[in-house]
Amino acid sequence: MDGVDVAGERASKDLLKLLTCGSVDDGKSTLIGRLLHDSKQIFQDQLSALAKDSARYGTTGDDIDLALLVDGLEAEREQGITIDVAYRFFGTSKRSFIVADTPGHEQYTRNMATGASNSDLAILLIDARKGVLIQTRRHSLICSLLGLRHVVLAVNKIDLVAYQASVFERIVSDYRVFASKLGFSSIEAIPISARDGDNVTSPSRKTPWYGGPTLLEYLETVDIAHGTADKPFRFPVQWVNRPGPDFRGFAGTVASGTIHPGDPIIAAGSGHASSVKELLTYEGSQSSATAGEAITLVLAHEIDIARGDLLVSSASRPEVSDQFAAHIIWMSDQPLIPGRSYLARIGTKTTPISVTGIKYKIDVNTREHLAAPTLGLNDIGFCNLSTGTPVAFDPYEENRKTGSFIIIDRLTNDTLGAGMIAFGLRRGTNIPWQATLVGKAERAAHKQQKPAIIWFTGLSGAGKSTIANIVERQLHAAGHHTMMLDGDNVRHGLNRDLGFTEADRVENIRRAGEVAKLLVDAGLIVLCSFISPYRAEREMVRRLVADGEFIEVFVDTPIEECARRDPKGLYAKAKAGAIKNFTGFDAPYEAPETPEIHLRTVGQQPEQLAHHLIAKLTELGLIR
Repeated sequence: MDGVDVAGERASKDLLKLLTCGSVDDGKSTLIGRLLHDSKQIFQDQLSALAKDSARYGTTGDDIDLALLVDGLEAEREQGITIDVAYRFFGTSKRSFIVADTPGHEQYTRNMATGASNSDLAILLIDARKGVLIQTRRHSLICSLLGLRHVVLAVNKIDLVAYQASVFERIVSDYRVFASKLGFSSIEAIPISARDGDNVTSPSRKTPWYGGPTLLEYLETVDIAHGTADKPFRFPVQWVNRPGPDFRGFAGTVASGTIHPGDPIIAAGSGHASSVKELLTYEGSQSSATAGEAITLVLAHEIDIARGDLLVSSASRPEVSDQFAAHIIWMSDQPLIPGRSYLARIGTKTTPISVTGIKYKIDVNTREHLAAPTLGLNDIGFCNLSTGTPVAFDPYEENRKTGSFIIIDRLTNDTLGAGMIAFGLRRGTNIPWQATLVGKAERAAHKQQKPAIIWFTGLSGAGKSTIANIVERQLHAAGHHTMMLDGDNVRHGLNRDLGFTEADRVENIRRAGEVAKLLVDAGLIVLCSFISPYRAEREMVRRLVADGEFIEVFVDTPIEECARRDPKGLYAKAKAGAIKNFTGFDAPYEAPETPEIHLRTVGQQPEQLAHHLIAKLTELGLIR
């Protein structure tokens, strides 16, 4: 295989990380295959296998289908599309490359964003026959938000428009108008035919009107300032290494900057300071460590550091806040709901996070800012967020490693979205928690009871409020101090501004939960009667109080029985179409999976169920 560099030669050369993106069928995989083939990066046995695969899966007639070099999944070959991100390494005499082949389908946008997050340059392919498409715009916007500053506009399939210069110029003009405010440092437009190799690695005689570089020439020479080693030192602690009582080191990968023994260092969250005693790797100690290196860092004296902390240079410290503004790329079928509690992973730290407000959603075609109560699949929005604990970060445009995060579903652990922090919101640090002289335990002791939230959930008409009222009356008669929050009642006051969309329902429960928490702090037993149809919000309320202080009561009544009872006439209205987003009809209800108390109401009287519930509360030690 001529032209292939040995490993040592590759290691000594500049490395360019890039991705190919664009709409489906624009020829991304074929282009990468062409680059590998024409730069002589393919072994003879691979070519033989490719010829066989082309005969079976190929879309190029009797010719070899170079796209099959990177479409490794069986499903990809059968469908002729890219699904997952495929990475390929190749090199020339001037530079080494890691190229990410990313999907064009809208449903796989998350894979495209993953590839872009690790790249320095994007090759944005456009089918010369189709021009600038919505995926072209979406991928450009994502590249811009993810900090890519160099774009190659590869106008592919120029052979299928008879190599017309006018077609190329029109597409380039259209794209430059759209991308003029995306902040790219350079946009290099090149007419190519990935299938035939025109202007990929050698100039094409069929485009005499084009005098620019070939794609490979440009990739070999484009100036990409990596810069991570020149940025302030950042070290997310991945693991505290304590093999014995005499050693304590902090393992992780340097995110940015360079560190030496003797350098002062600070734990960003606590502000505790120390200095570096030693830098250790598997081979032993070393005199320095720079961005990308995995090391164990030993300090001169002990300070409190745990997994998730960020160690930083004392000369340049990041922001620390529990609130910030960020761009969000939403990658899930389930919508982003403001107020719903998710998990965020920032560096090596995982913390609860919620969106406190969607400032706007971005129209990927016009870049217009649109009002939006939620974000759907592939939406891009600018949001205010609040974290459960303060986090250390840099703005994304200053440091991609410490300014980005992913959003995770609490129940499924699925990745739901990706975020790029724009700036911190100082409100969190400017409003410290005011300690009170009388605490929850003292208030509860004064009332001679254990405070708790008794949370009744179930369909409308299930009997929640009826049972809760009987229980409260019995608790009151027994001398307990209680308060009842009813879903209907709070909508007359505290939550009168909320409707019944999913977003409003989430906010309804968030507010009710915060009020219930305050009442628990006051030492009360709080009975809450809310449909509360989503598990995530019930779990959110559970986490507001201490273990054992949230008792979930599932008032289990089949919807047919609820509709038969219909005490408020709501089911009749829902059937008539007079009520929208009615739980059980056109809005979901997520029944508890493991409630503390499960009350099946069919065939039972409310008094019997209330008596059973009182007995369970006694069994749980909440009352005597």
